[in-house]
Amino acid sequence: MAPYVAPYGPNQVDYNAVLQGPSMHHWFGTDQLGRDQLSRIVFGARTSMEVSVGALVVGAGLGVPVGLIAGYYRGFLDTWVIMRIVDAIQAFPFLILALVLAAMLGPGSRNAMIAIGVGLVPTFARTARAQMLQELGKDYVDAARVVGCSDLRIIFRHILPNALTPIIVQATLAMASSIVAEASLEYLGLGVQPPTASWGSMLQSAQGYLQLAPWLVVFPGLALVLSVVSFNLLGDGIQRWFNRKLS
Repeated sequence: MAPYVAPYGPNQVDYNAVLQGPSMHHWFGTDQLGRDQLSRIVFGARTSMEVSVGALVVGAGLGVPVGLIAGYYRGFLDTWVIMRIVDAIQAFPFLILALVLAAMLGPGSRNAMIAIGVGLVPTFARTARAQMLQELGKDYVDAARVVGCSDLRIIFRHILPNALTPIIVQATLAMASSIVAEASLEYLGLGVQPPTASWGSMLQSAQGYLQLAPWLVVFPGLALVLSVVSFNLLGDGIQRWFNRKLS
C-alpha cells in the first residue's frame, strides 16, 4: 500500500526543499536532497518487511524440518550431527553472524534475507525439536504408527500441526530481531542499495546532519523502535491467547 499512502515518491528530489523541518507540506521534513522523509519511511517499511519476512521464511523453512527430524529420530543423528551443527551456528552472536554472511555474499536484499535467515535457523530448530520431544509420547502418535503411517506423514501431517503454537510465537519474536538485523545491514551498506528507501540507510545517511537536521534521525529511528516493540508485543499476545485457549 506504500504508493497509496506516501504523499510523494520515495526518490522524488526537490532542491528547493532541502533539509526543511517538519511542516504541513512535509510532515517529517526533508533530507539533504529534498526528498520527503515520510514517503521514504513508508517505502522503507516495505523494504524492512520484505527482507525480514524473507529471512523468516529461510530460517523457519530450514530450522523447523531439521528440528522435527532431529527430535523424531534422536540418537546419533540428533545428538552428534544435527544439534552439533546447530550449536556451531548458535555459537556466533546472531547479528555478528548475519554481518559476516552478508559481507561474504555481497550487498543486496536477497543476500540479506539469506544471511539473516541462516542466523535464525538454530532458534527454530531448537523450538521444533523441543515440541517434537513433547509430542512423541502422546497417544495419537502411537495410533498413527499402528495404522502404518510413514515417518514423514507422522512428522509433518500429525505432529507439526500440534507443535505450531510455540513456532508461531517464535516467528513473531524473530521478526523483531530480523528488522533490527536488516536495519544494521542497511546501515553498513550490506543490504538494499541506494536509492531504494530503507530505514537503516536513512539513518546512515543522516549521521552527518545530527545537529543541523535531527529529524532525519528521529523519525526513521522511531519507525524502527515501534516496529520492533510491536512485533514483541504481538508475540506476547499470541502466546497468552494460546495459553488461555489450551487451559
